[in-house]
Amino acid sequence: MTHTRTVLVVGGGTAGSALAVLLRRAGVAVDLVEAKADWNATTGSGITLQGNALRVLREIGVLEQVSAHGFSSDGVTIVATDGTEIFTQEDVRTGGDDLPAAVGMQRPALQRILIEAVRESGTRVRLGRTIDTLTQDAAGVDVSFTDGTSSRYDLVVAADGLNSRTRELIGVTDKPAPTGMAIWRAPAPRPASVVRTHLAYGGPAYIAGFCPTSDTTVYAYLVEPNRDRASIDPTSYAEEMRRVAEGYGGHWGEIRASITDPAQVNYTWFDRHLVEGAWHRGRVVLVGDAAHACPPTLAQGAAMSLEDVSVLAELLSPDDIWGASLESTLTAYRDRRMERVRMVVDASVQIGRWQLDGVRDADVPGLMGRTLDALKELP
Repeated sequence: MTHTRTVLVVGGGTAGSALAVLLRRAGVAVDLVEAKADWNATTGSGITLQGNALRVLREIGVLEQVSAHGFSSDGVTIVATDGTEIFTQEDVRTGGDDLPAAVGMQRPALQRILIEAVRESGTRVRLGRTIDTLTQDAAGVDVSFTDGTSSRYDLVVAADGLNSRTRELIGVTDKPAPTGMAIWRAPAPRPASVVRTHLAYGGPAYIAGFCPTSDTTVYAYLVEPNRDRASIDPTSYAEEMRRVAEGYGGHWGEIRASITDPAQVNYTWFDRHLVEGAWHRGRVVLVGDAAHACPPTLAQGAAMSLEDVSVLAELLSPDDIWGASLESTLTAYRDRRMERVRMVVDASVQIGRWQLDGVRDADVPGLMGRTLDALKELP
């Protein structure tokens, strides 16, 4: 009798949900546990999905829904702080010429699309709980959950984010470190003439930008030096974001006026994170933000996570690697991803570092172009 391979995916965000679908397609029995009872389906402002992210979403089978609920674009307009358009540059099509350079969309919309795909895949989903303890041997991993239940798996995949508890449980000591920057984010109505991302560099913030996320919405953001988060009252988030945005003209007047609900505003520090050693311990492996994360200066965070799970699912597809060969397979996964991920993390951090240091002659377009060109190659 053939043993059915079993995998536990910890975390139901973009990476975890995408991996569950791909593994189910390969005939793996998948359990997915997510700490949040709402499965992250109601929170978040916006996300930019570049071509290499769209390439994986097409592999998963959700590209049509993503395109229908998002807003496709192929360029970025650079503006002065008063809103005057300076120039528009075409974006690199990192997913190939048959895909848009980017799709902007509301995060909850993307999550709901992935949730539906996970449900349809036959993954067993358990919400409002996560890992409590895990113990492993050469043949599998015994996991106890916070609801008092337990199960045994052939493999556990940690997709539980930047502050991964699973990473801590297996003894990986690498942790995210702040870069010195932070970002205000909020959804807003889309001004009718906005058909691509607009970016202003300088003014009260390092970057003031907005990206269309549907026919009717944009995702607005302001990047500034990070502050002590404890010193900012969450009930004042909308007021504070409006205050920072007062230094920008053009479409910002309309966008600023719509930012009234503090619950819709998010304030987050930028972090750099890259696990330098192995991304696995025995039969527990890290993906996405649990293994690496970077500032959104290249808008590649989701793409790197999606590429991770695409590569991992591909390597896990053969039946004959689940025994003694699994260790070498997980090593091959990390080795295949490391150079590409490091390039993106380092470039994303460097762009922010130049801004923090006030370097006026930094070759930001050159660094961005070289990095995005490299990402056109398959991971």
